[in-house]
Amino acid sequence: MDRPALTAPTTADDRHPTRLDACPAPAKLNLFLHVVGRRADGYHLLQTAFRLLDWGDTLDFALRSDGRIRRVNEVPGVAEADDLVVRAARLLQTHTRSTLGADITVHKVLPMGGGIGGGSSDAATTLIALNRLWGTGLSRTDLQALGLRLGADVPVFVFGRDAFAEGVGEALQPLALPPAWYVVVSPGVSVPTAEIFSAEDLTRNTTPIKMVDFAASTTRNDLQAVACSRYPEVQRAIDWLGAFAPAMMTGSGACVFAEVPSEVEADRITKDCPPRWKAWKARSLSRHPLYEWLQ
Repeated sequence: MDRPALTAPTTADDRHPTRLDACPAPAKLNLFLHVVGRRADGYHLLQTAFRLLDWGDTLDFALRSDGRIRRVNEVPGVAEADDLVVRAARLLQTHTRSTLGADITVHKVLPMGGGIGGGSSDAATTLIALNRLWGTGLSRTDLQALGLRLGADVPVFVFGRDAFAEGVGEALQPLALPPAWYVVVSPGVSVPTAEIFSAEDLTRNTTPIKMVDFAASTTRNDLQAVACSRYPEVQRAIDWLGAFAPAMMTGSGACVFAEVPSEVEADRITKDCPPRWKAWKARSLSRHPLYEWLQ
């Protein structure tokens, strides 16, 4: 389907904006995901390659002088108090001791529980946008550290580039990847991340690889077999998409993806998607649309 590219919003006064509309929150893919160990505190040690996509949610932010933070629209299935967007705003407010607030509108496109980073990307965009709207002046590194307190996937969206990641996903190195088109399929199920990582049959001892060996290494998503065994529709989507190009699951699921040679091919495949699922074409994004807002 046709859709506008994600771009940074413009404001009448870039120095002292009172609102920022249509701030993009792009999706991500995990081109591979290996679980290489587990820390004593229970967190899993990972290796993965993050790829940003020119497809995602957008958020509007209106400045408030009374310190209140509100999400002003409904997001189905997500209570305002539990929304990572609201939590991110409050964390930034507390950390910087800002007396300002914001009304936040979240325009959801990305499926929840899809493994494409929707909630994490929304939270990262909130940190970046409110850092600008409130004039709190935090650096990219500062916001990455704050983002990690919200979730392991938040820092890469603040980092704002394709990345090779290690640790719990927060140790990031820039990864140079050629442009590409993808087809992403949502098989209509929501996969809870915690359920997959807590599974007894999850592989947790994959041999680590080096970033320089990434392209030549045999890689996979260690979470895929666990998710497919519990949510067979994920496997069905992989099998269907795999008839066109090599397909795999991203993150902890449920979305699956395949790289395709062109936009024309992406359009052709998405039109053939079974009606019980949703399919999108997506282009790679070399940098986050808000990348220039941080130092």
